[in-house]
Amino acid sequence: MERYNVIRNKNQREIVLLKSFPCAWGKCKFCDYINDNSRNEEEMTVFNSRILSRVTGELGVLEVINSGSCFELPKATLEEIRKIVHEKNIKELFFESHWMYRHKLNEMRDFMGIPITYKIGVETFDYGFREQYLNKHADFKTPDEVAKFFDSPCIMVGIKGQTREMIDYDIRMVKKHFRLGTINVFTNNTTQVKKDQELVEWFIKTYEWLKEDPSIEVLYENTDFGVGD
Repeated sequence: MERYNVIRNKNQREIVLLKSFPCAWGKCKFCDYINDNSRNEEEMTVFNSRILSRVTGELGVLEVINSGSCFELPKATLEEIRKIVHEKNIKELFFESHWMYRHKLNEMRDFMGIPITYKIGVETFDYGFREQYLNKHADFKTPDEVAKFFDSPCIMVGIKGQTREMIDYDIRMVKKHFRLGTINVFTNNTTQVKKDQELVEWFIKTYEWLKEDPSIEVLYENTDFGVGD
């Protein structure tokens, strides 16, 4: 599995995929990503240190992702990230967090000492589909609520049961309320949630213009950031 890459198109940055403790929620119906976590803190710390040693700071921006939220990374790993930020002259971090940690975001900003752009896995702003089917455990009702805390929502498209109208609405809300966003085309995995290929083809054709939108990154495959498998 690749765990380090340099993104050189939109929002240029280095990106690392680290190991963390289990996701505090860990019950999203579509997610088997949590299999990448661990409970062995010492082992994770050594492993993450090896990945972080590849960071050069060449772009001044670093994104750190893991199988859950940034708050579930080992303390020693967070301390090492902070050290790298200052040694490599990094000016901005990208982290991801679950909705449940929304009141802790500024604590991490204070700890790191530099601006943090926070991503959140919204999946969809359709409350019923998000909560009753995807089991996301994120009880916000409107995009405004999310925008009060987070900078960049991650939206998922191409799931059986999803509609074109849901996708249209989600993309409008991302463009209206947020300065950045990520669109993830769903990939079949080990869960019972399945890809709707017809819906995916419609999305790719209808939203081809997003390729040129500097504020939106579209992941047609879940490895398009160059990390993961």
